[in-house]
Amino acid sequence: MSDFHVTILLASVIAAAAPILLATLGETITEKSGIINLSLDGTILLSAMCAFVIALKTDNILLGFVAASLVGALVAGMVAFFSIYLKQSQVAVGFVLTLMTRDLAYFIGSPYSRMPGPQVGPMPVPFLSEIPFFGDVLFRHNLPVYFSMVMIGVAWWYVYKTRLGLRLRSVGENPEASYARGINPNRVQMVYALCGGLLVGLAGATFSLCIKPGWGQPQGAEGTGWIALALVIFGGWNPVKAALGAYLFAFLQVMSIYFQGWLPSIPAQVFQVAPFPLMIFILVIMFFAQRESFVRWAKDKPVVRAVIRALSSAAPSSLGRRYSEE
Repeated sequence: MSDFHVTILLASVIAAAAPILLATLGETITEKSGIINLSLDGTILLSAMCAFVIALKTDNILLGFVAASLVGALVAGMVAFFSIYLKQSQVAVGFVLTLMTRDLAYFIGSPYSRMPGPQVGPMPVPFLSEIPFFGDVLFRHNLPVYFSMVMIGVAWWYVYKTRLGLRLRSVGENPEASYARGINPNRVQMVYALCGGLLVGLAGATFSLCIKPGWGQPQGAEGTGWIALALVIFGGWNPVKAALGAYLFAFLQVMSIYFQGWLPSIPAQVFQVAPFPLMIFILVIMFFAQRESFVRWAKDKPVVRAVIRALSSAAPSSLGRRYSEE
């Protein structure tokens, strides 16, 4: 275990969590408005491919990020459009789109598989990066990682401390009442579906231009979208809690690398897939922790009650429900 360093471990977790975190925050904002976007997994792959190809062809990393964000917004906009204006199932449309965008990413990106290309380099923050321990953990990353960390506070502040955030939550909870107060629920849902899609697209670009530079089959980003959807539930539709879930999942991923070295007799595939069932197990625990019988049992146990409150979650009341003005 001589190769185990806490500083390197935590810095790796912060970096690895960036794309998962961006996708989770984007979906949290979208679902707060009442729209479920199940296209995340395919969107991340397609935006990762587009970001790498555009950056490679133009020799401009910024254009790669712009292209990826537009791809994310376009796919999310399609989910919202089919739901809001064509009155189709959000779940069905999102599921079809995630399959279509995944296959499209692999088909279009096939000529660029395994090709070397541009990547975002680290950008240490002056002065702050020299702080012992914290400087190495927090302030020696690249811009997308910094952006993901800043977005945690920005998303929480916007959703819970601004008038626009109040409108967002009101539409997600009761679109009929929001309409009665002069708010257009359809417009609000479309706007936040696009905003969430932008962040999901940036998550894809962060994968192919920062975390795992390049494009390949299968891309390491596959499966991230489904984890992001689970983390939204894990976080109780709260940006801060969802972000903690993203860091927890990244920690499990990074630790799986260490375990491969510590336990070489166990197949590496076991450690690679272990974080996924562990997240499912946590969601199962959250479900039972909110059962009335369990709550009664924990009535006289302060520590358990605190855990239950921390794990408690309530989805927006109109989540997945189409709103009609008629």
